[in-house]
Amino acid sequence: MNLLRKRTWHLRTVALALSLAFAPSLCALAPTQPHIVRIVLRDTVQPVSAEFLARGLQAAAKEHAQAVLVELDTPGGLLESTRIMVAAIEHSAVPVILYVAPSGSRAASAGFFLLEAADVAAMAPGTNTGASHPILEGQRMDPILKQKIENDAAAFLRSIVARRHRNAQAAEEAVRDSKSYTDQEALDLHLIDRIAPNEAALLQALDGATILRFDGSSTVLHTHNADVQTIAPNLRERILGALMDPNLAVLLLIAGALLIYLEFHVPGTIVPGSIGTLLVLLSLFALNLLPIQATAAALLISALVLLLLEVKFSSHGVLALAGIVCLVLGLLTLVNGPIPEMRVHLATALGVGIGFGSITFLLTTLAVRARRNKIHMGGEALPGAIAIARTPLDPAQHPSGQILLHGELWQAQSLHPIAAGERVRVLSRDGLLLTVERAN
Repeated sequence: MNLLRKRTWHLRTVALALSLAFAPSLCALAPTQPHIVRIVLRDTVQPVSAEFLARGLQAAAKEHAQAVLVELDTPGGLLESTRIMVAAIEHSAVPVILYVAPSGSRAASAGFFLLEAADVAAMAPGTNTGASHPILEGQRMDPILKQKIENDAAAFLRSIVARRHRNAQAAEEAVRDSKSYTDQEALDLHLIDRIAPNEAALLQALDGATILRFDGSSTVLHTHNADVQTIAPNLRERILGALMDPNLAVLLLIAGALLIYLEFHVPGTIVPGSIGTLLVLLSLFALNLLPIQATAAALLISALVLLLLEVKFSSHGVLALAGIVCLVLGLLTLVNGPIPEMRVHLATALGVGIGFGSITFLLTTLAVRARRNKIHMGGEALPGAIAIARTPLDPAQHPSGQILLHGELWQAQSLHPIAAGERVRVLSRDGLLLTVERAN
């Protein structure tokens, strides 16, 4: 009986030791839920969106995610920001799945470059892409400059598409001929890899697929029943993303300028000056990230000079009108982005320009008139004032008497006799003694 107990104890000990020895291997063989990082880009392509994408790719690499799913809807944007985002996708340690969604979205202009740069390019039904002809900040280009920029953009796109083994000719036509493609056309021309109605269907279809990375290596995606974590923009990116709208930036600039002027006009209020300074700084920070035209800045300065000259030299409104016209033209051409979404709208330029010009002209005129008007307070306001003699003013008998001026009794003297109750006019003031005369 004791021998049987000893053998049972030895068998249990051996079983426990074997289980501890093979526990790490069994844990390694156990299936784990794949992790996918999701980034939503529904804005123009500009420095803030490039920063947000880079932050998301870095977070996915730190978390060893299976892939990064980028949901895209953009009208396009700046070419420099596009190059930064393409480079971030190409050097990403985690495969990038770019999905143009939901239905009705687009990956136009710069968005087409991002779509072709992704490890997996997918579109939802009812979406479109293409129309990627380069534009130099909304300006007219001479033929040679236009050809150089077009060739540069086409070569940039070919370098992306060739590494992904997609249709280079169809992609180049989107640059040179501004061609656009529906989701089905893009799939038939081998510009994208898949069409999926939603993210769940896309991840299910990509499970087990072998993809070719930009560096030439290949990897197998495991996306079945994946844990999708969405990375949201932080506070700084949300604020700057909203300020990337040139219309909002211009409105903040004008509102800040008016508040600062109000602080100078009514000193000591502090609040308008503080808020105005903050608005101007936010606007200048946003405009610094946007393509600014130097001639537009010169027009804005000329507008302010003309408005001030109208106050100094009355021209019956001609200088003020010229200043308002310069202000509207300057605001309209201040931000010359490559797409309409990155330019100041005509309605904004007209409303802000006419409103700001009229208010500035009115306030400046009132300030100049107030400076030129006669002073109505203090001792300097007394000469010319009308008062009532309370006592007789006779230089032969009484050196001085009293008068009632603005509800106050003042000592006064006169060169001619004045009876009590007569109206007198103040001629001058010497300390607290006034010199008066009989008022007509």
